[in-house]
Amino acid sequence: MGTTQLESVQEPKYWHLKTVLSEALDSEFSVGEILPNERDLAARFGVARATLRQALEQLELEGRLQRRRGVGTTVAPPRMGVSLGTGPHTWPGGPEDAWQPADCTTAVPPAAVADALETGRDEPVHIVRRSRVSHGRQVAAELLYIPQPSVPELSGIDAPSGAARARAVLRELQRLALERQENAVELGSAGAEEAKELDRLPGAPVLVVTTRFIALGRTAALSVATYRADTCRLTFGDSGGVEIHAGPQRQAS
Repeated sequence: MGTTQLESVQEPKYWHLKTVLSEALDSEFSVGEILPNERDLAARFGVARATLRQALEQLELEGRLQRRRGVGTTVAPPRMGVSLGTGPHTWPGGPEDAWQPADCTTAVPPAAVADALETGRDEPVHIVRRSRVSHGRQVAAELLYIPQPSVPELSGIDAPSGAARARAVLRELQRLALERQENAVELGSAGAEEAKELDRLPGAPVLVVTTRFIALGRTAALSVATYRADTCRLTFGDSGGVEIHAGPQRQAS
């Protein structure tokens, strides 16, 4: 590769470098490709390695790059769309549901969840744990809280634990007539358990999407889904399928 010198600009050098690097990602690299090492990149753009690191960190925060231990810095795939549209509402576990069930337990939920479900604070509920994967990496984790009255026939099903139990709970839940669902979104930070599951550092930014599923005039289930903020984008409306073509190699979200 040749040497590319930066022009004299008023904005911080690392910010201008971030723009130049972003253009290079669009035109020269493909998703998953490993970037040259910091020494070579710094020499190519004629900047100090400290300036380069600032630019790389910013691109990582924006979801353009991934830093993986033992691998290096790679080009990240486009962000996954998280639809919060007004289209048809469906129960979790339907045929088009992208979540993968991992486990199901019965336990007393946090007090705030019990209040939202309008159950007693000491009343156990079914807790289904699910994950969502994009381009081979986990980008979201979900806890789905389901009161026992929402799945009254579950006791007769021979699926004591694990993913099979989770699927059984979701099948029983779908017997109810879903009236509507309500979504709320907030920016949060990953706790120790969430960070480990999502391969992030504790305190990393996450999007927390809480969904109430309403049936028979009450909250029949409550979903708390935690998304990696660097890999996801929220979409609103019926379709949400907006794509911005950032270059020949990549579609940005």
